[in-house]
Amino acid sequence: MLALAATPGLTETLEDGCGQDPSFICERVYELTGENVGLTQVVDWLLNRPLTILLIVLVAWIATRVARRYVRRGVRQLVAPDRTATARRLQRIGIDRPETIIGAQADPRRNSRATSIGNVVGSTVTVLIWTVATILIIGELGFDLGPFIAGAGIAGVALGFGAQSLVKDCIAGLFMLIEDQYGIGDIVDLGEAIGEVEEVTLRTTVLRGLDGTVWHVPNGEVQRVGNKSQLWSVALVDVDVAYDSDLAETRELMLSTTRELCGSEQWMGDVLEEPTVLGVEALGADGITMRMIVKTTPGSQWALQRQLREALKASFDEAGIEIPFPQRTVWMRGEADPGTAESAEASNPTSSG
Repeated sequence: MLALAATPGLTETLEDGCGQDPSFICERVYELTGENVGLTQVVDWLLNRPLTILLIVLVAWIATRVARRYVRRGVRQLVAPDRTATARRLQRIGIDRPETIIGAQADPRRNSRATSIGNVVGSTVTVLIWTVATILIIGELGFDLGPFIAGAGIAGVALGFGAQSLVKDCIAGLFMLIEDQYGIGDIVDLGEAIGEVEEVTLRTTVLRGLDGTVWHVPNGEVQRVGNKSQLWSVALVDVDVAYDSDLAETRELMLSTTRELCGSEQWMGDVLEEPTVLGVEALGADGITMRMIVKTTPGSQWALQRQLREALKASFDEAGIEIPFPQRTVWMRGEADPGTAESAEASNPTSSG
C-alpha cells in the first residue's frame, strides 16, 4: 500500500478498479491479474461483494436468533414472577390458602402473556436488525444511500404524525400486557365501559357488558383500570334493620347465617377467609345499615352476594328481625277550636307506611 501511495498513477488505477476504499480481496485480485482494472471489477462483483453480502446476512441471522432468545427470557422473568413470592404476598394480606388463587401449577395466563409479549418485542427487534442489514447490503451494491435515508426519514415523520393515535394505542397496550393490568375473563371497569374482557390486543380491548353490549376500547384512551377479578375479590352485603332491633343479636345472626352458607359444599372452595361483620355502616331515614364482607376467589363474589341476601332474608324473618320499609310520620291539623280538638290532634301523630 505504501508503494501504491507513492505512485499517483497506480493509485488512481487501483481506485478505478476497487474504489476509494479497496478491500483486501480486491487489492489481491488487482495484483494477481497484472493490474487489469476490468477483470478486477468483474471479480469484485462476482466474489468480493457477494461474500460481504453473505457475511452481512449471516451476522443478521445470528443476531436475530440471539436477540429473540434473550428477549423472550427477559420478558418471561419480568412477566411471570416467582410463584413463591406471590404466595407470600397473599399471606401477608391475610389469605391463608394462597394455592387456591395461584394454583398448584404455573399460571397458564402468565405463560401465555409472556409468550405474546416476547413475540411482539422479538418481532420488533428482528425488523430493526434486518432493516439495518438491508441498508448495509444496498450500500454494498453501490447505491447512494443519502437520498434513500432522507426519503425514508421524511416518510417516517409523515407516518408518525398521521398515526399518533395508533402508536399511542400500541404502546399503551404493550405496557398493559407487561404490567398484567387485566386479562381475558377478568371483569374490569375502564370508565364508561364495564364488562368481561373477551379479547386483548396491542391496539384495543374488547369487553362484553352485562347487557350483552360489546365495547371496543382503544388502549390509548384508557385512563384508569378497575379490575374486579384479580387475585381475590370481596362479596360485600349491606342489610337494613329497624331501629328497635337488637344490634348484637343481628350481628350474631348475620355471622352464623353467613358461616353456614360459606361452609356448604357449593361455596367452600370459593371462600378464602372467615366472613366478617363490620357493623353499623349508616343510620338512615328508615333503618340501620349493617355491613359484612367475605373474601372470595375472583369472579365469584356476585353470585355469593345474591345467595347471602336470600339466606339473610330467611334468617331475619325466622328470628323476627324486621327489614324496614320507608316510613313517615304525618301530623293532622283540623278546623276545630284551637284550644281543644286541634291541640289534641296535634299531640297524637299518626304513622303510615
